[in-house]
Amino acid sequence: MSRKDPCQKQACEIQKCLQENNYLESKCEAVLQEMRKCCARYPKGRSVCCSGFEREEREREKVKLTAEGTSPPPQ
Repeated sequence: MSRKDPCQKQACEIQKCLQENNYLESKCEAVLQEMRKCCARYPKGRSVCCSGFEREEREREKVKLTAEGTSPPPQ
């Protein structure tokens, strides 16, 4: 028996917001932030819904390290 995704509610709220706002992400920043908070509460891989946000976080970290002149860790 599979466990319910802990961030599924937030993922559904994102979809609802995007549909209501003609898919303009800028109009849904609050629900996107709630999703990021949810994803941060759980270990990587625990929420399938968070996979895109985890990838976004890795990319942000890579850019930050590059800007600081540090090499990103190998993946």
